[in-house]
Amino acid sequence: MVRDCLRVFARGGMEEEVAREFFRRASLAALRRRPEGYSRPAGLEGVRRSLLEEGAYARYRTFQAVNRTRRTAKSAVRTRKRQVGAKLRDHQYRRALARPVNPHLAVFAAYWNRGVACNPAAIAAELSELAPQIHPVWVVTQENEALLPPGTDHVVPGSRRYWEVLATAKYLVNNVNFPNAVVKRPDAIHVQTHHGTPLKRMGLDQMAYPAAAQGLDFKALLERIDKWDYSVSANSHTTRMWERAYPSHYVSLDHGYPRNDVYYTATAEDIRAVRDRLGIDPGRRAVLYAPTHRDYEAGWTPRLDLAALADRLGEDTVLLVRGHYFYGGAASPLTNLRRTGRIIDVSSYDPVEDLCLAADALVTDYSSIMFDYANLDRPIVIHADDWETYRTTRGVYFDLMAQAPGPVARTQQELTEILTTEAWCDEGAAKTRAAFRRMFCEYDDGRAAERVVRRVFLGQDERSLPPVLPLEERTPAPTPQEATA
Repeated sequence: MVRDCLRVFARGGMEEEVAREFFRRASLAALRRRPEGYSRPAGLEGVRRSLLEEGAYARYRTFQAVNRTRRTAKSAVRTRKRQVGAKLRDHQYRRALARPVNPHLAVFAAYWNRGVACNPAAIAAELSELAPQIHPVWVVTQENEALLPPGTDHVVPGSRRYWEVLATAKYLVNNVNFPNAVVKRPDAIHVQTHHGTPLKRMGLDQMAYPAAAQGLDFKALLERIDKWDYSVSANSHTTRMWERAYPSHYVSLDHGYPRNDVYYTATAEDIRAVRDRLGIDPGRRAVLYAPTHRDYEAGWTPRLDLAALADRLGEDTVLLVRGHYFYGGAASPLTNLRRTGRIIDVSSYDPVEDLCLAADALVTDYSSIMFDYANLDRPIVIHADDWETYRTTRGVYFDLMAQAPGPVARTQQELTEILTTEAWCDEGAAKTRAAFRRMFCEYDDGRAAERVVRRVFLGQDERSLPPVLPLEERTPAPTPQEATA
């Protein structure tokens, strides 16, 4: 209560008479509500509370003024340091840009420099096999350095070497955009791999949706798009949407998403190993629950009572929950369920492809994981309790309710009924999944990374690349049940 009162007072905007009265009442409330044996916190917060309890309005105002002056001075120093640092980095970058492009250097990044992941990781792995003369360097934030695979050559954003490799690399590969400051050299090649098939509106198509467009600089986005030489696509739907949402002169690589190759190359042994790492006993059904973000929510709101769902699904089913943390703290109702192994929080587990391989079924809402998981030809259930709100606030490219990859639940009760009967894996579910796979697994056949590497890094003609295998001729990785047979 006291903290909130002080925050309201600090915001200002009150007339002097109102401010004095607010402070007086807050002071009385602080004294009246103070617990027995209470001791004030140390530091500036303790000083603030002491002055409030004393009702020392004038001294508090003086204290505020001194702090404001101190913060302004510190801010000026920080700003000056940033300006000097930016000038130095710009000078270093410009000098590096004057050097020749290194034809044997490739810079990779994924998910805003989180680490080795997604399509860039699959391309880098294939590159080491087909073109080992090209040296990969990953851009990774300082906090994620420790998570890198041993021996990974990398740079931290803002460092001197970071700007040097960005300036001199022949190849720049990312599943998001590189910073605005990165210059597109005529003899460098930028590859935009993206990180999903679009259901929700993307790029310029977000302009009509204020919740989705908040904070986006569309002019800067267009400038970043103009640096792309290639855009990787998993299906013709994605190609059409990218060309519409990200208009420029890049070449669309209709080769499939490299990260999805594993859904055709993984073995029974691989699947057993992943399930063993996750602690899933043989014979238990694993359901991966992976919800997406809502632009219209300030924070994250749990859409399922996972404890109740786990109870209904029973001992033979384990829920792999990937997303925001559900029910944090010691009083979490999921604690006992976690201990029994019926719910496993895999929010920070990477790569997500492992989780898909380990799962017998996927439950999601509007996440692009549904398009990737469909490659496995395993059951998918859609939980769409807020479809109308999501469609209105974010915008979508097609009606998921009419083109779903499996059964659709609009409530938790409906979801529970689907998962506790045969509806999740019956003939009807298989039929809708087949139609979904024909549309959205068009180019994914296990050789996408090879096609990208041969086309971009080895310069091979499009006609000489391995052709995309027809859907009916592909063999997805074995199911967990098949892997344990």
